Amino acid sequence: MLLIDELIEKVKSYNENADIDMIKRAYKMADEHHRGQKRNSGEDYIIHPLNVSLILADMNMDIATIVAGLLHDVVEDTDVTLEDVKNEFGQEIADLVDGVTKLKQLNYKNKEEKQAENIRKMVLAMAKDIRVIIVKLADRLHNMRTLEYMTDAKKIEKAKETVEIYAPIADRLGMSRIKWELEDLSLRYLDEEGYYELVDMVNKRRNEREDLINHIIELLEENLKNVGIECEIKGRPKNFYSIYKKMKKKGKVFDEIYDLSAVRILTHSVKDCYGALGVVHTLFKPIPGRFKDYIAMPKPNKYQSLHTTVIDNNGETFEVQIRTYEMHQTAEYGIAAHWKYKAGVSKETAFDENLTWLRQLLEWQKDLNDPGDFMDTLKIDFFADEVFVFTPRGDVINLPEGSTPIDFAYRIHSQVGNTCVGAKVNGRIVPLNYTLQSGNIVDVITNPNTSPSLDWLKIVKSPQARKKNLAIFQG
Repeated sequence: MLLIDELIEKVKSYNENADIDMIKRAYKMADEHHRGQKRNSGEDYIIHPLNVSLILADMNMDIATIVAGLLHDVVEDTDVTLEDVKNEFGQEIADLVDGVTKLKQLNYKNKEEKQAENIRKMVLAMAKDIRVIIVKLADRLHNMRTLEYMTDAKKIEKAKETVEIYAPIADRLGMSRIKWELEDLSLRYLDEEGYYELVDMVNKRRNEREDLINHIIELLEENLKNVGIECEIKGRPKNFYSIYKKMKKKGKVFDEIYDLSAVRILTHSVKDCYGALGVVHTLFKPIPGRFKDYIAMPKPNKYQSLHTTVIDNNGETFEVQIRTYEMHQTAEYGIAAHWKYKAGVSKETAFDENLTWLRQLLEWQKDLNDPGDFMDTLKIDFFADEVFVFTPRGDVINLPEGSTPIDFAYRIHSQVGNTCVGAKVNGRIVPLNYTLQSGNIVDVITNPNTSPSLDWLKIVKSPQARKKNLAIFQG
């Protein structure tokens, strides 16, 4: 089957009212104007926009985004103008193509400025229409899949940029499937030896892990059926990058990483999620401290699921994730799941539901003129590992890993940070240099007659807390 036919069939499978004629016209324009252009692999260039649109169709994206995927390089790489796109396909698609094109048309003085300005452009594009970034992520994913044809230096540069910028943005948008593949593809080039060693170790244990997971699935299916819970159960291997990162971070060897596999249970209702959890904890012994309820308290990117790590009778450890089908769609494709063809769903709705963190970034971007400061803020506050803590009212606050009560106080409000004199975590008084953990309930104690200490600069983790604290003494 030709790629264009595959694309049309895929779109029709989730949108029976799709404007297929528009897809065919977009393909015709891209095919004609990219004719004669080749990829580094030697393939005709049209293969790339087709694959980008196939990735977008895998996410069940709307027709405008699919068409923008087909046309995303025509304005930059051919004689087609934005006006041509507008006249043929309308303003909406022209704006999407323009947004993707502008992300490429950047001039920089140095690599740090390049990285900072690249993200600034992405942030502004996301604020205008999040679909621009979704097309860009699909574009980067296909380029990473074909990175082997680039020079070694270019491979390293693209892989580093992908793992530092594109994968975290996918994560922020809740697009875990895209994030995992971007990370694994990047690792393959950033540490080729480590990557293939890890693949080999995982493959050697695959059969025994598959036998274990199949046995667990059979046991769960039987017991869940007995209590009347309709569900679908699948095994889910961890992505290579997450295993690699855990080994590096915790200084562990492969055999010490125990939760290499996970079982995922998909149900039709939230009630059945908790019912299934009861069955899991009846059959297997839960490990204390390893249960997380992201259904009651979703992550900032709207991810919802129950996570528990358990041990079977043979001492084997594995993770179980439980969520509804709708939660699963959001977990896999994040904000893109909101673009799944639905009558009456506006792009404003999809934007408002998900991106409070983006508004914060836009505000910070105005304050941070230095590219180095902006990148430091991004890498620590937005792209680093996070902890999720709670206010006494139950609001979720996400902070960089290693954050203290002072970071928490400044995240709530500058004045709360400036007047902070102490903190309670889970009802107990803790020192201000206490390292917060996910799940902590943090209550800041303030005194309006006090002022911040310069010593706080030594213990805060967040660049924003550091900046606000420093401003007091510089002011």
